[in-house]
Amino acid sequence: MAEARRFLAGRFAEWGIADDYDGRLIVSELVTNALVHGDGPIVLRVFQDERDGLPMIEVRDGGDGQPVIQVENHAAIGGRGLLMVACLARDWGTRPLVEGGKVAWAKCGI
Repeated sequence: MAEARRFLAGRFAEWGIADDYDGRLIVSELVTNALVHGDGPIVLRVFQDERDGLPMIEVRDGGDGQPVIQVENHAAIGGRGLLMVACLARDWGTRPLVEGGKVAWAKCGI
């Protein structure tokens, strides 16, 4: 996880984005989801959307299941990661890959 946060922080710094706090939280949650619920290698991409220049985070894994926001359970010790991503990101989603697996993505709003 720390490696993913450092990677994101480095990209944001290259782009002159000083506040990477939300991005680091988002990347942590998406990578954690891929580790816990996905399969196979995990690939992280951080790039700027060509249309508006905003940072995009993509996490790819080989698992077939699609991430969904869980019903909030105040007694649970986990299960709030995607809800946090939805609150912090300008937009987010998932898409299945033809070759199997999926990509979970989030656009950071600055």
